[in-house]
Amino acid sequence: MSRQIALLRGVNVGGRKLPMALLRGLFEQLGYENVRTYIQSGNVVFDANGTPARVRGTLEQAIDATFGLDVTVLLRSPAELAKVAQKNPYGGEAYVTFLDGVPERKLVAALDPAAFAPDEFRITGPHVFVRCPNGYGRTKINNTFFERKLDTRATTRNWNTVETLLEMAAQG
Repeated sequence: MSRQIALLRGVNVGGRKLPMALLRGLFEQLGYENVRTYIQSGNVVFDANGTPARVRGTLEQAIDATFGLDVTVLLRSPAELAKVAQKNPYGGEAYVTFLDGVPERKLVAALDPAAFAPDEFRITGPHVFVRCPNGYGRTKINNTFFERKLDTRATTRNWNTVETLLEMAAQG
């Protein structure tokens, strides 16, 4: 079994309720082990057999079938999440938008970070690091923005959540 971190997009916002205890139970019913959740926004650390693509497909189908929620599940390994931590240019002020794959170069090139000052962002592979001095709730460079501009699904976490998930993934 390998350790995985699941990041669910859009749960417990906008009326899309999914209690974490029920989500943990579903993961366990699917045969995953050492299942732990963090806060109510759909963060799960667990051990699973199978490729990430297979695990993701199983999770998305099971969440839809069990809870009636069409949810994107993005997976990262502990090593991938550790690389995210190493590349963070904004320290504790960062938000990380996790993308469903590396965006096309031409889409990345079409974005001018300077146009959003004082907010900043840096796209690194399948991740966008975002810094919003006036708060994430006020920025235009949010999750929906990057989904539209980079033509991909995404989910965003604050830096505290990223660090906590790294710590949880390191625990046995």
